[in-house]
Amino acid sequence: MKLVKAAAGVLNQTPLDWDTNLSNILAVIESARRMGATLLCLPELCISGYGCEDAFLSAGTQKASQEILLEIVPNTQGMIVSLGLPLMYRGALYNTCCLVSDGQLLGFVGKQHLAGEGLHYEPRWFKRWPAEARAQVDIAGTSYPLGDLVFDCGGVAIGFEICEDAWVANRPGATLAKRGVDVLLNPSASHFAFGKQEIRKRFVLEGSRAFQVGYIYANLMGNEAGRAIYDGGALIAAGGRMLAEGPRFSFADYQLTVADVDIEAMRLGRSRITSYEPQLPGKEQNYISVAFSFPDVVPQVVPVPQPAWEQGPTIKEEEFARALALALFDYLRKSRSRGFVVSLSGGADSSAVATLCALSVQLAVAELGRQQVISKLSHITDIDQAQQTTDLVHCLLSCVYQSTRNSSAVTRDAAQDVARSLGAEFFEFSVDGLVQDYVEMVSAAMGRELTWERDDLALQNIQARVRAPGVWLLANLRGALLLATSNRSEAAVGYATMDGDTCGGLSPIAGIDKAFLRHWLRWMESIGPRGVGALPALAAVNVQQPTAELRPAESNQTDEEDLMPYELLDEIERAAIRDKLTPVEVFQTMTPRHPQLNAEQMAASIERFFRLWSRNQWKRERYAPSFHLDDENLDPKTWCRFPILSGGFQRELRQLKDYVANLA
Repeated sequence: MKLVKAAAGVLNQTPLDWDTNLSNILAVIESARRMGATLLCLPELCISGYGCEDAFLSAGTQKASQEILLEIVPNTQGMIVSLGLPLMYRGALYNTCCLVSDGQLLGFVGKQHLAGEGLHYEPRWFKRWPAEARAQVDIAGTSYPLGDLVFDCGGVAIGFEICEDAWVANRPGATLAKRGVDVLLNPSASHFAFGKQEIRKRFVLEGSRAFQVGYIYANLMGNEAGRAIYDGGALIAAGGRMLAEGPRFSFADYQLTVADVDIEAMRLGRSRITSYEPQLPGKEQNYISVAFSFPDVVPQVVPVPQPAWEQGPTIKEEEFARALALALFDYLRKSRSRGFVVSLSGGADSSAVATLCALSVQLAVAELGRQQVISKLSHITDIDQAQQTTDLVHCLLSCVYQSTRNSSAVTRDAAQDVARSLGAEFFEFSVDGLVQDYVEMVSAAMGRELTWERDDLALQNIQARVRAPGVWLLANLRGALLLATSNRSEAAVGYATMDGDTCGGLSPIAGIDKAFLRHWLRWMESIGPRGVGALPALAAVNVQQPTAELRPAESNQTDEEDLMPYELLDEIERAAIRDKLTPVEVFQTMTPRHPQLNAEQMAASIERFFRLWSRNQWKRERYAPSFHLDDENLDPKTWCRFPILSGGFQRELRQLKDYVANLA
């Protein structure tokens, strides 16, 4: 038996924040040393940060990354550590991992498969490294190997699958296993999406089983660069068995997961595979061998606990709460904002945003303690005066109800109840006078009275827009972050007022559909996240039909009468935008699911969706940054591109009308 104590360190890094990134790396190395680990895998591009965007192409970024690397190397005495950074070679930039052993830099491995879909744009900056290629690169006057390398450290062979390398069919691990690799390291920057952790577990377990290796997976953690959320969730497996799994959605600077990997057991496993054909030493050109003394490890059997909140049927609700809470907390501290401001209408969207802000404080305190949270937010004046979690929420969250003559006591009371239950500061602004001033000014200029019969949409929009300056003023006075409150369903069809409910520096729920948001609020009302509990005050929100309250009360305005039922809207959106179906194909898909609608009603809803989608791309382009949650994202800057000007599906919608007519 030859045991190696291996560790996966997940880090909350920030692009180009060299000092903080260095501090986190040194801290996790020292923590691993104290725990007796000798092999430590850290996340992809952990030195520079993964989300540097076009700054990757800056010579300054590359130079600083190498300087930080050389500062880290002397701190690896007695350990083997992987570190990620961008590296230039012959005019091409590569996404590389460096292996450092016992204070000695051994070489660099280039990523072979670049992530270029969805959120990822790696081919914009990096070139893929060809399998089996090897070169030499100069770092501070010393030449080091760069390529498809295997590192033999004290008789233990170590190889790399860098993030996307493990997600493809022809993953490098198969070749590395033939080259005798005992341990595969997977430094990753894998963004959060609902249910994605289960996919990661499958490829880690399958890689460790099929290749008969120890497999160490280390991910980023937190809101690194603004939009993507990284959930952490380190994994260590061997021979098809999960040895350790790290926590997800941590508010800490780093988390360390440790397990013992039996190297001899992995070799025995490979020897039993009939199809295993090792690459003989005479063919091997890319081996780097160094001496390393692994200390004796006392065998331990450690169970792999799964967090209580990850068990049961409500994992999506828990993931949503924890992912957005962490994203908001990190956005607040990394932007050095001094709190959140929410225009709280008493409806579902703004109530969800306010609730998530409070959860960001509650979950952070539950994990780190009040004093550490205060330390992380030390840029906020007087935050150290907060004695309780509710005091912290009150210090950080301001909610404003802004009424017009079309507002109701129902929404006003709901807003006040939610704000008070959360512990937020609550304000009421009456903006009706401002609305009337604008209406009278424009009426006088046009020489006619504005009426609901003739000017419905304009009169609705001016109310929403008048609400923006006051909350912006409050946010500016506080140095706080104003949060927009529009959801993805509304973004799809443009059911939002630009510079009204879309105003803000961040749009936290623009990546989630309204149907799920309403479901989540009911869950929050009755159950809530494990360890935090329910928020009964949301009952006053959940009993209401969603309404913008922009028309006179006698009109009984509701969102779904203006549009269509949200469940139907979301299904059409998924079919049309995510699955890229034509209007006729959407009709064929939707009709069996909604037998309560006749052909004409279904066709009308589909036509309405496609027309509104095409007409409102300019709005989606102007949304404040939003968080990525799944593959149904509509953010045109990171996920779903569509032309601002287009043909509007006119031909396709004519085909839909003809198709429905032929059904009669």
